[in-house]
Amino acid sequence: QLVESGGGSVQPGGSLRLSCAASGFMFSMHPMTWYRQAPGKERERVAFIDAGGGAKDYSDAVQGRFIISRDNVKNELYLQMNNLRPEDTALYYCNRATAKLAWGQGTQVTVSS
Repeated sequence: QLVESGGGSVQPGGSLRLSCAASGFMFSMHPMTWYRQAPGKERERVAFIDAGGGAKDYSDAVQGRFIISRDNVKNELYLQMNNLRPEDTALYYCNRATAKLAWGQGTQVTVSS
């Protein structure tokens, strides 16, 4: 099971930290990914982290602004989002990078002045 939290409404330039609580599988064995889906658009990959947390990758849209991390003791995945822009407005989801689980409800991020 994957439960996302931490979303909210912020002004452009603001920051948010998303969390994803994982359960029911060996979290520490799996690379994880954050995705987002804006209204009327397809779901897109935002950030990737390998099982150990050493390798990370970001989409061009968020490179340099977002930071993905994980805590394999707490079974949690995080996304620190800085310098948020209106185009970051979306529903954010976490999932395994491969062998995906059922999607959670996501957490809404709204960036607006």
